[in-house]
Amino acid sequence: MVRQLDYPAMHALFTRFREAEAEPKGELDHTNAFTLLVAVALSAQATDKGVNKATKALFEIADTPQKMLDLGEEQVIEHIKTIGLYRNKAKNVIKLSQRLVDTYGGEVPSSRAALVTLPGVGRKTANVVLNMWFRIPAQAVDTHIFRIGNRSGICPGKDETAVERAIEDNVPAEFQQHAHHWLILHGRYICLARKPKCGICPIRDWCLYEDKT
Repeated sequence: MVRQLDYPAMHALFTRFREAEAEPKGELDHTNAFTLLVAVALSAQATDKGVNKATKALFEIADTPQKMLDLGEEQVIEHIKTIGLYRNKAKNVIKLSQRLVDTYGGEVPSSRAALVTLPGVGRKTANVVLNMWFRIPAQAVDTHIFRIGNRSGICPGKDETAVERAIEDNVPAEFQQHAHHWLILHGRYICLARKPKCGICPIRDWCLYEDKT
């Protein structure tokens, strides 16, 4: 049986998140829409800290699609080789840069449908860019949000798409812009997979998770 928090509980829970951090920020370093897009694409199966370390020097010399093309795939590899799957990711960075130049005049489009046509860019990456750069309340569901959504009753679903829809349908509109950031950070630092820190959890008053420590 799917357990879903009711509206009063959802409103109170997200109010608590907002009181703790009104403007949550993503942890990937970037300077513009393009560097954000690349950073998010590189973050698959990698930590934000690891991506930031790898892209610091890269983004100083290649912060536009054309500059990335001018740098070339081999140099991109040299910069990101500490990241998992770096060869395939470097290939995608060059391909998406070429498509941005050829199709979008070197600009990152503000449409999910357009973003997901870029090599190496899936729905989650597109949603992060839409939310963080274009301020569109898109919900990027990762493993943290999937776990928390089902564990807490905030946004239960059998897969990431269902959880994304549950956020859109059930989280009050005033919290939609920052919902996925609050949930990601909560999962990263409090609601851990193996040993959730229920004792210091700011939303434990409403969470449906029974195995509280």
